[in-house]
Amino acid sequence: MKIPARFRIGNQTNCNVPAHLPFKFAIDNGFDAFEWFSDPGRVGWHEDTMSAAQRSECRAVALKHDILFSVHAPWAADPTKPAGAAAIMQSIRFAGEVGAGIVNLHIFPQYEAKVYVEALMPLIEAARPSGLRLSIENTRQTSPEAVNDIFAVISARQDAAGHVGMCLDMGHANLFAGTHNDYLSYVDQLGEQVPIIHWHAHENWGDSDSHLPLFTGSAAQSDAAVRALVQILKRRGFVGSVVMEQWPEPPEILVETRRRLLEIWSETKV
Repeated sequence: MKIPARFRIGNQTNCNVPAHLPFKFAIDNGFDAFEWFSDPGRVGWHEDTMSAAQRSECRAVALKHDILFSVHAPWAADPTKPAGAAAIMQSIRFAGEVGAGIVNLHIFPQYEAKVYVEALMPLIEAARPSGLRLSIENTRQTSPEAVNDIFAVISARQDAAGHVGMCLDMGHANLFAGTHNDYLSYVDQLGEQVPIIHWHAHENWGDSDSHLPLFTGSAAQSDAAVRALVQILKRRGFVGSVVMEQWPEPPEILVETRRRLLEIWSETKV
């Protein structure tokens, strides 16, 4: 599925509600990105819940409404372990069938960069035929240095470079001990060799991973940090999806969040 690359904003499935509700919300409100998060939880979504016919229909709906899918592998799927690699492979297969652009997985900073990248190689090969890229996401424990080390290894490998980018999780960056309550400092420490291709957008107060919608935490008082982040990302040539990782009450909050973020993106000069 060929969907033009551009700045897109959408939402995500949530483990607390059936997947059809966030997806229908995205369609009804003209969102142009959507992320399927393999996270069963209480009633959350998992690849096994969708038949081949449903996957085909999902792909057709996305094409009709100009929605670019991403797929989030299970958060605990460690690519260095057989079970974790198998779970990510399942996400890759699903992503190819629905025409997604990215499969997202977490960084596990306890491993040396070479070990982690070596574990990614079979996943890259599995994703390549469908034109999929992997986005690797900073966790609360992932330092900017760990991200830089991983991409230093990736950039030196012709079979990996260009097939993997970073998912910037701004909430996790805000919780990292070395940049606590200062996600801008986290991004500033990322090397130029780190391609940011995906953005998980949510806030917190530095105490827990509360996944507050943008402009409902500290940015409700001042959106200066969000504007600065947009400027950094524009300067780095960001083209990709922004995923609002929450299902608030009421969900219409996401419509206003998206409107404001689009406005800031259009107003920001580099």
